[in-house]
Amino acid sequence: MITGAGQRIGLALARDLHQQGFDVIASYRTERAGVKTLRELGVCCIQADFATQVGIEAFIAEVKERAVSLRAIIHNASDWAAEKNTDNVAELMQQMMQVHVQAPYQLNLALAPLLQANADGGDIIHFTDYVADKGSQKHIAYAASKAALANLTLSFSAKLAPTVKVNSIAPALLMFNQGDDEAYKKKALSKSLLGLAPGEQEAVATVNYLLQSQYITGRTLHLDGGRHLV
Repeated sequence: MITGAGQRIGLALARDLHQQGFDVIASYRTERAGVKTLRELGVCCIQADFATQVGIEAFIAEVKERAVSLRAIIHNASDWAAEKNTDNVAELMQQMMQVHVQAPYQLNLALAPLLQANADGGDIIHFTDYVADKGSQKHIAYAASKAALANLTLSFSAKLAPTVKVNSIAPALLMFNQGDDEAYKKKALSKSLLGLAPGEQEAVATVNYLLQSQYITGRTLHLDGGRHLV
């Protein structure tokens, strides 16, 4: 099960795991070309708005109707909102915590029995962010919520061991957005030792590594190209 699978990393993950032979359940908030692609492949796509409690509960109920066990839950759904774009900072913080903390927290608790029912064990993978450790002057609420998600990794890894492994992936820049100009790209690439944007396949490879591992839990894997050393 992958949340936020309509584009970019989530879409790449859904396609890769489907190609490996997994029956994939993918959530999406907004109808996109990527969702159509997944449907054509036979992926189960469920519209879900994790910004509301009703949306979280409805998604949980539908997953329970469709699955008797889960091999993994991958939390990729995210909302990258900034303080400069709102006059209501209280609402912004609530929104960030709702999407990045409340939704994973409730999904993990509600669906843990499905992971534990899987004969080969299960995994939970949280996609956090480089800024969870560093903070962000422009995305303060976002960074705080991603740090809280990272903390959920510690609690759930202890709670669900030994049958379920729980880890985080904390990416920095993996890929650019359409429309990013060359000046921005050059500045962004200079922030890491490796000086590249490796693309969504870097995240796909890391997810597969965690799924195949038998001995990693309660950890965060940092995909940042050595950014912390620049």
